[in-house]
Amino acid sequence: MSFRTNRFGGAEVVPFARRTPSAAASETRLPVLIVLHQESSAPGRVGNALRALGHRLDIRRPRFGDPLPETLDQHVGAVFFGGPMSANDPDDYIRREIDWIEIPLREQRPFLGICLGAQMLAIQLGARVAPHADALTQIGYYPIRPTAAGHALCPNWPAQVYHWHREGFELPVGAELLAEGDDFPVQAFRTGNAFGVQFHPDVTYAMMHRWTTRGYDGFSAPGARQRHHHFADRAVYDVAERAWLDHFIDGWLTRRPVLAQAAE
Repeated sequence: MSFRTNRFGGAEVVPFARRTPSAAASETRLPVLIVLHQESSAPGRVGNALRALGHRLDIRRPRFGDPLPETLDQHVGAVFFGGPMSANDPDDYIRREIDWIEIPLREQRPFLGICLGAQMLAIQLGARVAPHADALTQIGYYPIRPTAAGHALCPNWPAQVYHWHREGFELPVGAELLAEGDDFPVQAFRTGNAFGVQFHPDVTYAMMHRWTTRGYDGFSAPGARQRHHHFADRAVYDVAERAWLDHFIDGWLTRRPVLAQAAE
């Protein structure tokens, strides 16, 4: 299998629309498909933002045998979260998840990949996922720079965002770069209604405590921030990251298939 899709290239950037309360209340509240990769994983702030908009969460863990739907007709969109594994791992569930991403791409449904999920989206689109050439990691807060396309789509990006990864990805051919960084240049991208972010806007305060306790061995990796910096930086940057996430999730869910729009 090639895991490559090249039919869903970026189009003109249209800013995320803000829904009015009356419009939001009138929409059919389909659930959002949530794909997690560990038994103890949670959708965190992304889940909170989706619930606040009135959506139920259909949580699946394919790694532990949960099936994925054959279509997203009964879901408003899908979010693939992170995990300690690599998108390059040969495990069957990794290959199946990458293959499955072709469905929201083909159906033009809202899709969001976070860290590992973004790397899976990149591979599905034919891009390379690999460790940094100098074995650098990003564990903690690091700066990002939104591009002009990123600003046009969603304003008020945070100056720094939370990361926990050892691998990065290339920008898929035809995709729109939304935010960039230094050691890992591609931080956010879009193709059609599918988005990938290398960072973790989903992490709550409680999740940060768990990650920095259970993943303490990662702090010795080149480029990693020490545990106390995670919480000190959160006090500075978290308010902006949370506000950006709420705006992003709201606008992401308003996106509809182009063919469906044309038929109305």
